[in-house]
Amino acid sequence: MKVTVDRDRCIGAGNCALLAPSVFDQRMDDAVVVLLDSSPPDDSRPAVQEAVDRCPAAVIALQP
Repeated sequence: MKVTVDRDRCIGAGNCALLAPSVFDQRMDDAVVVLLDSSPPDDSRPAVQEAVDRCPAAVIALQP
């Protein structure tokens, strides 16, 4: 699985960091997403998929 984010379009809602904290974090100054692991283990797929689905700015992409 490969995860990508478009930080330029991130609005800092933080859903991703709450749902998959081992994969996503947020910058302290502006809350923009920080991708901690672009190739997380398969057992984190459900949480990452939920982060993709709940991102209000649709800036997270998940590829097999």
